[in-house]
Amino acid sequence: MSRSLGLALGFAADRLAGDPARFHPVAGFGRTAAWLEQRTYADSRAAGAAHVALLVGGSVLLTRRGHGTATTALATWAVLGGTSLDREAVAVATLLERGDLPGARHRLTHLVGRVTDDLDASGVARATIESIAENTSDAVVAPLVWGALVGVPGLVGYRAANTLDAMIGHHTERYERFGWAAARLDDLLNLPGSRLAAALAVLLGDEHRAAAWAWRRDARAHPSPNAGPIEASFAGALGLRLGGETVYPTRVERRPVLGHADHPVPADIRRARLLARRVQVGSVLVAAVSALGPTLARHRRSRRR
Repeated sequence: MSRSLGLALGFAADRLAGDPARFHPVAGFGRTAAWLEQRTYADSRAAGAAHVALLVGGSVLLTRRGHGTATTALATWAVLGGTSLDREAVAVATLLERGDLPGARHRLTHLVGRVTDDLDASGVARATIESIAENTSDAVVAPLVWGALVGVPGLVGYRAANTLDAMIGHHTERYERFGWAAARLDDLLNLPGSRLAAALAVLLGDEHRAAAWAWRRDARAHPSPNAGPIEASFAGALGLRLGGETVYPTRVERRPVLGHADHPVPADIRRARLLARRVQVGSVLVAAVSALGPTLARHRRSRRR
């Protein structure tokens, strides 16, 4: 019961207040990880795996005793990023609506790692919607899933792994081997959350059949095993065409087309935000009920006696 209530309260805190402006624990973890990297880095998978094991394992061990409602709520609030994601999407959309394409391109860099300098308004809208979809899974649904399954250690361990992936899980000369373990662990931990997020997009979107069809048809061709399902289901649910060429500082990805119909326009960002909000609310309900499972099972057994 305390885990279920803590997840719900932490989700509500994120919706109402967003991330703390100062002394954010995730930022503190990032500084610690950067400090440690200076001392553990070597151009090998083994060194990267040790780096990840120390930081993620240490985070889990430090929080293994936190099981109360207040602690769970605080940890949930600290690891969720739904409100910050929405605020950034609003900022990009507002600049596009004002006709400030250069400003929108620059603000988009807060959401994505791709090169934005040459994107037109539709390209900026596409990148924003893809980020809304992927980060709804990564920053909200997945941590709630692990919070429901494991409690505070699941919340903190997932966020530690996800943060390390964002820091070192890149296809660059420095991180191709050192960041391998971080990227693979993040892929593994995001598997259940991305599928739940995609299923909720199918159920809660306006185009149920199109969303399900896009997920089934298009997701497997995406280079990411977790971004594919959620981005494809969002594309189908919104009646949009996502995917295509994506330029990063070190490479160009020719991603598959996701969905069908029209290329995004700035007004579609608002529709994507509304769908993301539905998916996030649906996910906290699923997580809270799932966390109650053992309590309900014990109650049923006691009634049989």
